[in-house]
Amino acid sequence: MVKFPSHEVQRHWGRVQDIALVEPITVTSKGRDRLVMLSAEEYQRLKRRDRQVMLAADFSDADVAHLENTRAPEEAAAFNHEVK
Repeated sequence: MVKFPSHEVQRHWGRVQDIALVEPITVTSKGRDRLVMLSAEEYQRLKRRDRQVMLAADFSDADVAHLENTRAPEEAAAFNHEVK
């Protein structure tokens, strides 16, 4: 990801916009990441992938049975230390 200090974004706004249409840009302030600029198309793509929250009541009995019988693959054991 390309990084631009905020003062460079102000000076080269047109160029920064052109780059952000192709790839995300991180805008920094005082050396710290502050913002990410990306195309509206990429933003919409990411928004479509947002998670939808469902209540237990939203699941059918078949859904619940399927979830109860689901097992993580063997390779997932490598992440067991992250669950406390």
